[in-house]
Amino acid sequence: MRVRPGRLNAVMAGLFILGSACFALGSVPAFADAVGGVVDGVTFFVGSLFFTAASFLQLVQAQTPALTGVGAQGQNRRTPVQLWRWLPHDRSWSAAVTQFPGTLFFNASTLAALAHNASVREEDRHVWRPDIYGSTLFLIAGVFGILAVGTFRSWRPRSVAWRSAWLNMIGSLLFMASALAGFVLPRTGEVINLRVDVAGTLFGALCFLIGAVLMFPAWRRAVHDADTAAAQPHRMTARSGQSEHRSPSINKPEGDA
Repeated sequence: MRVRPGRLNAVMAGLFILGSACFALGSVPAFADAVGGVVDGVTFFVGSLFFTAASFLQLVQAQTPALTGVGAQGQNRRTPVQLWRWLPHDRSWSAAVTQFPGTLFFNASTLAALAHNASVREEDRHVWRPDIYGSTLFLIAGVFGILAVGTFRSWRPRSVAWRSAWLNMIGSLLFMASALAGFVLPRTGEVINLRVDVAGTLFGALCFLIGAVLMFPAWRRAVHDADTAAAQPHRMTARSGQSEHRSPSINKPEGDA
C-alpha cells in the first residue's frame, strides 16, 4: 500500500479533530439534555472510532520513516507504508504504539456505556475499567510524546510540536481525572464526582482538539525544515567547488600569467 505523506498527515489530523470534537460535544450537559442519553452515548462511541482510526494512521506514520522528514515534493510522492515494525528506541513510535490500544479500550467503554439497565458492578467492570486502562495508556503515550520533542524541563513555546505534545499531555491528565472521578460507588450508585467527570472529559477533549489542529502547522514546519536541510549540502558543495576553482588562480605565480 502506498500513500502520500502529506495526505496521510492531513487525514490523521482530521480524524483526531473529529474524535476530539465528538468527546467535547458529548460532554456538554446542554447537548446531552437536548438529544437524550442514547444519542449522547453514540456521540462518544463514534468519537472513539475516529480516535482509533487516527491513532492507527499515526502508528503507521511513526513506523515508516519515509513518511516523515519529507520536503515539499516528497510529501506528495506515493510512498510504501510499513504496517508493523518494532522501534522501541523511537519515542514517537513508543507514543503511537501505546496510544493505539488505549483507543481500543475507549471503544469498549463507550460501547458498553450504551447498555441499558446495567448494574453498578457491570458499569464499573465494562465501562469504568476500560476507561481507566485507556486513560492510563493515553497518559503513558503523552509522556513519550513529551520526550519525543525534548524533556520535561524543556521550554520551547515557539515550537508547534512542543505545544502540541504538551496539549496532548494535559488532555491525557484530564481524561485520567475524569476516569477516576467516574467510578460508580456500589453503595449509592453515584459516581465519585460528576463535575470532575464531565469537566475532565470536556476540557481534555478540547486540549486534544487544539493539539490536533496544530498538527497542520507542525507538518508545514517539518516540510520546510526538511527542504532547508536538503539544501544545505548543495550549498556547501557549491561553495567548496567555487573555492577549488578559484584557488589555482589565487596561488598562481604572477610570472606564469
